[in-house]
Formats: sequence, C-alpha cells, structure tokens
Amino acid sequence: MLTASKNQVILWTTHIASVIFSLPVPRTKSEAEMALLNFLPKEEQYFDLFTQMTLYISDASRTLVEMLSDKHADFEEYSRRIKGLEHACDELTHSVSTRLNRSFITPFDREDIYLMSTALDDIVDLIDDVARAIVIFDINEITQHARDMAQVIQKMSVELKEIVSTLKRPKNVTPRLVEVHRLENEGDDIYHEAIAELFHDNRDALTVLKWKEIYEKLEAAVDRCENVANIIESVIIKHS
Repeated sequence: MLTASKNQVILWTTHIASVIFSLPVPRTKSEAEMALLNFLPKEEQYFDLFTQMTLYISDASRTLVEMLSDKHADFEEYSRRIKGLEHACDELTHSVSTRLNRSFITPFDREDIYLMSTALDDIVDLIDDVARAIVIFDINEITQHARDMAQVIQKMSVELKEIVSTLKRPKNVTPRLVEVHRLENEGDDIYHEAIAELFHDNRDALTVLKWKEIYEKLEAAVDRCENVANIIESVIIKHS
C-alpha cells in the first residue's frame, strides 16, 4: 500500500485547489502551507460583535445626554439603564475573548481584535462611571460643560458605529476618522475650560472634588473613543 508524508499531502492538496481555482501552483512546503491557510474559513463574526458593541455605546451615550439634559430627572433610573448596557457590553467583550481562544483564523491580528474589544468596552464603562458618580455624589444641578462633553461623546459614538459597520470592507472611512479626531480636540477644549472655571469660581472644596472627578471621567471617555479610532486606522493600514 502506498503511503504519503504530511508534506506530500499538503503539496497535493494545494496543487489540486490551485488547479480548481486557477491559482499559481505552490512549489515549496512553505508556499503550500500559506496557500492552504487561504482556503480555510476565517472567523467573521467579530465584525458583528464589534458592531453590536458600538450600538450599546451609542445607546449609553444617548442615555447620558438625556440624563444630563433632564432638569427634573430621576438620575438613578438613568444610571440603571446605562448599567444594563454596560453589562451587555461586558458580555460581548467576554464573547470576543472566548472566540479568540477558539478561532484558528481571524480576520485581522488577534492583538488588534483584543485591543479593539477592550477599548470599546472601556467607553461604556466610563459612561457608566459618570452616571454612577452623579448619583453617588448626589449632584442636583448639571453644569453646561458636562452636557457639552456628553454631547461630544454621543457624536463620537455615532462616528464609531458607522466606521465599525464598514470595517469588513472599509469604504469612505477616512473622513469619519478625521471627524473623531476633531471631536476629541473639541472635548479636550471643553474639559480644560471646565476645570479652569471650576477652580476659579468655586470656593467649596467638596464641590470642586466632585466635579473634577466627573469631568475627568468624561474626558477619559472622549479619549477612549479616539483610541478606538486609532486602532481601526492601524488595522486598515496593516491590511490595505
């Protein structure tokens, strides 16, 4: 009975596949192994998971804007709604990590997939932190700077949702990435104005401490949105 080595099987398999699909026939073992990997199915569900995460981010940021704009609001109810979205996003992040451990072929680098999932999750975590701080600190009046920063986060979340939804086949992404960076600069300007006004106009140390922490969490969420845009930009450059 004739037997074949592993190397021969790889070469024969890729040779047959190359003939069927009219591709160059591999001549060496390394070329054959690379060709065989190209025929294996890639795990594409990461794109769907990322898209769902951006939907949660969009919902959480919109809820935060509503919370800070409602002058007669039950802040605890808004905070509970945001916490539910934060838990849902955590579950998706766990799904991404679990899938990474099982996937043989991924649509792009494993490290970038992990970085993107954690960065997206961080945005919802920070929005949740802002909502919880407002409740815990017993804030009754919301400053205009806080409202403005929340609106910047919401605008950034919309841009990220549109970018991620086309990540499988990137198209017209650059203008949206530029807009994310512009919004990050706008958020930084609002943050610095807010901090300067806080220390200049307030004499109550407790009020200063409360709002300083809230502003820092809002600014961190803005920065995290830009971080996601940077990761996506890097992925596109690597695979262009």
